[in-house]
This record gives sequence, structure tokens and C-alpha cells, in this order.
Amino acid sequence: MLGTETLDALAHTKVAVFGLGGVGSWCAESLVRSGIGKLLLVDSDRVCITNVNRQLMATTKTAGQVKVDVLARRLKEINPLVELDVRQQIYSPETAGEFALDEYDYVVDAIDSLREKAALIRHALSIPTVTLFASMGAALKMDPFQIRATEFRKVEGDGLARALRTKFKKTGGMPARKFKCVWSPERRENLGPAGAGCGLGECVCPKDPGVGESSLATHEWCSSKARINGTIAHTTAIFGFALAGLVIQDVEQKIV
Repeated sequence: MLGTETLDALAHTKVAVFGLGGVGSWCAESLVRSGIGKLLLVDSDRVCITNVNRQLMATTKTAGQVKVDVLARRLKEINPLVELDVRQQIYSPETAGEFALDEYDYVVDAIDSLREKAALIRHALSIPTVTLFASMGAALKMDPFQIRATEFRKVEGDGLARALRTKFKKTGGMPARKFKCVWSPERRENLGPAGAGCGLGECVCPKDPGVGESSLATHEWCSSKARINGTIAHTTAIFGFALAGLVIQDVEQKIV
């Protein structure tokens, strides 16, 4: 369908994916299955049992394991030739220089945290050779037919986009260039119980034996969150597939 010239271009395309949760994990797999030759995978977290409803690599057997490692093993089984740079790391303004984004053609932002998300978007768009695609909020969405891709300034009714605009205004204005994002205008109420975290108290996920005592050895987010917004697999996956589709289409359009 794509032709050998496009397939060759995909094989020489480098993509950095930040955030490997319900959106980023599906995006990464779709990119590999479509022939992308090199990926940077960045996520600091471990698989939690609460991830099983939506994250590609989350199963009862992988709970407690490092997300980037589990996903990397799966991606290598799909394409043993894919080049992976795997980082169990937190992207932040302080660590931004460690990722060499200028070496990549595309950056996919699937980060949840507002501060880090805003920093990554601004960073990526400051590099003229990088094309950025970003995910807005996939939580509390059910209808797959409302999911769309538009330029960030045209997003309406998305709480994460609204918070990003406010963050940008408070930290030096909008980014240097426009960018396209995947989002949905759908609004649903969170019917889950109020209160802290995922309702499980301390994280119940097992830890890998022999991991060591680094700050990320037992790292997990769910017990520290004020509230968990509900998600469902088909919605987060469609967000991820749409982001991958934007990358693949852009590669094809550039060689036509």
C-alpha cells in the first residue's frame, strides 16, 4: 500500500515517545509494526495492576516490572531490527538536555503531568527539524467517533488543553511553532469513588527482585494521585494509534 520508497523512509525515521501509558504504549507498538526504524521510549513508571484495563504491556504477569523494559521486549519480538533507546526516566525541564531531541525526526507527547508536558512541547518545538504530535486528555472518554486531530489552538472543551494554554501564558507565551494534537470534545462524569489514589492504598504491585535501591526501583504514581480519572482501552488505544498515524502520514507526505 505504501510502496518501497515510503517503507525505506519509515525505516530511517527516528521517533521519540514520551509517556508509555494507555496512549503512548499503543502508539509505540503501531510505529514499530509500521516500520519505524528507531524509537526513544521514555517513562519512569512500573506496571501497576490498575494499568491492566488500558495499557498495552500491562498484564497480571507484568505488574511490578519496569514499563519501558516490558514494552521493549515486546517490540523486539515484533521487529528484532528496530533500534530502541529505552529510558526509565522522568522528562522534566531539569533533565531535558539528556534526551538529544535534535537527533529525532518526530516527538510524540503522551505525558500526563502538566509541568513536564508543557516543557516537552516547548522544547520539541524549539528545534526546527523536529515535528511534534501531542495527546490531550484521553480519560473520561467513551465515544471513539468523537476523537480527532487538529492544530492545538483549535481544540475546544478539553481540560488538559485549557490547562496547557494557561501554563504557556504564565511561562513565556505559546510555543515557537504550531502543532497538531489528538483529542476529543466528549465530556463524561467520573463515577468512581472520591478520595486519594486508585482506592488500593499503598501500591499492591509486586516489585522486581534484585532491582536495587535507586529512586526509581519502587517507583509508581497511582498511590500519590489525588484522584484517578476513569479510562477505557479502546479510547486510549485510538488516541495512540491516531498519533502513530499522524507520524506515518507525515513521513509519506514528505516524500510524495
